[in-house]
Amino acid sequence: MKIEGKKRGQVTIFIIISIVIVALGILVYLFVPGIQTGFGVSTNNPNVFIQNCMEDKITETVEMISTQGGSMNPEHVYLYQNQNVEYLCYTSEYYVPCVMQQPLLKSHIESEIKKAIAGEKESCLNSLKDNFESQGYDVNINSGETNVEILPKRIIIEFNNSLTLTKGEAERYDKLVVSLNNNLYELVSIANSILNMEARYGDSETTTYMNYYHNLKVEKDKQGDGTTIYTLTERDTGNKFRFASRSIAWPPGIKQ
Repeated sequence: MKIEGKKRGQVTIFIIISIVIVALGILVYLFVPGIQTGFGVSTNNPNVFIQNCMEDKITETVEMISTQGGSMNPEHVYLYQNQNVEYLCYTSEYYVPCVMQQPLLKSHIESEIKKAIAGEKESCLNSLKDNFESQGYDVNINSGETNVEILPKRIIIEFNNSLTLTKGEAERYDKLVVSLNNNLYELVSIANSILNMEARYGDSETTTYMNYYHNLKVEKDKQGDGTTIYTLTERDTGNKFRFASRSIAWPPGIKQ
């Protein structure tokens, strides 16, 4: 009887502990800012809200632009593996070095990202307004420019839409910021170096880059018309940057 009573006492203690843990979890979920965001509910942090709302669209945009030579809708392209890849250095002649098509490649990509996410930005700002108004805030969002900056290890998008939230006291945010972990900066820098070699010598030595950047894979696929497709890949993340070049091409039937 003593053993049975002891067992019943242990079960009771476990039940009480379980109830306390569940109650604490509910309290944390309800009252700690940001915890609810991971479950798709509202948040009291506008930067967390805009990050969650925009991140998928920005990631998708960067991936598409990166595999097409830096443009969302490239015009001067080579069709490679059923995908349009933009020429970043090109000549239509034989025996002649190519000419750079996007000399300010990083700035061009930043501009392309900005244009591609404009519609999603407006949608997310409207959702942010609805979210905070549903929590009893008066919300004022002013129009503002979007700045995109490709930096080492990350891409930063700043929405300079000043935001004021009022519920009792007013909270003001001069801008909302989204950060994406992506080292496109390094891939574009290496692409520029390869393109400079293409424009000067008509070719490039890719093993040099892989010897120096051990996490980098550089693929060089020469096509029959003199076009070369370059694919730069980070081995640990799988992030890519692909572009086309046609430089010092030889006529068909003549060996280089």
